[in-house]
Amino acid sequence: MTKLKIDFVSDISCPWCVIGLKSLEQAIGRLDGAVSAELHFQPFELNPRMAAVGQDIGEHLTEKYGATPEQGAQTREMIRARGAELGFTFDMDARSRIYNTFDAHRLLHWAEQQGRQRELKMALFEAYFTKGDSPGDHAVLARVAGEVGLDAAAAAEVLASGAYAGEVREREQFYQQQGINSVPAIIINDRHLISGGQPPEVFEQALRQIAAESTDNLTSTEQ
Repeated sequence: MTKLKIDFVSDISCPWCVIGLKSLEQAIGRLDGAVSAELHFQPFELNPRMAAVGQDIGEHLTEKYGATPEQGAQTREMIRARGAELGFTFDMDARSRIYNTFDAHRLLHWAEQQGRQRELKMALFEAYFTKGDSPGDHAVLARVAGEVGLDAAAAAEVLASGAYAGEVREREQFYQQQGINSVPAIIINDRHLISGGQPPEVFEQALRQIAAESTDNLTSTEQ
């Protein structure tokens, strides 16, 4: 079995990150145990200066990307359909605002230390994209942490204290300095980059190739 370290750089407010994660996990499942994936979620903020109250999605997309209402509707339908194919529900009517996600990243940093980072990551995606909850609301974050088996009271303490702010900023800056300016960015073994919410087939092919190269390199070293 080939072990792969995978750093998944993403933001809670990024729908393509949901699609990328679901596709990646499906691809790993297709490898029939040939690959052991060590998955780490790394922080990236699409809107680091977003106010705590958030912003209307339509207004935000128009200001940031110049998207017309028609273009926005087409993109949302594309995202909804891709999510449905992968078993994830995007409720576009439930989600009406974009929020600041820095505190969610702090909580994810803490959750990694508790061995529940992946569970919290997916639960936060569902809270925002399926239920329309704010990932910037401390009460929402603590509640979701409790729902995935973490100590909700401890999560609330982390959020109130500002813990791990420095660590999250450091990781964000590191990946920005490595040239990551859009997400999802999937970095394998600190060397190979796959960008975007690719289909499972693309991830599967890439993982097979990287695993084969890793095996060949190990064999060459041992000779």
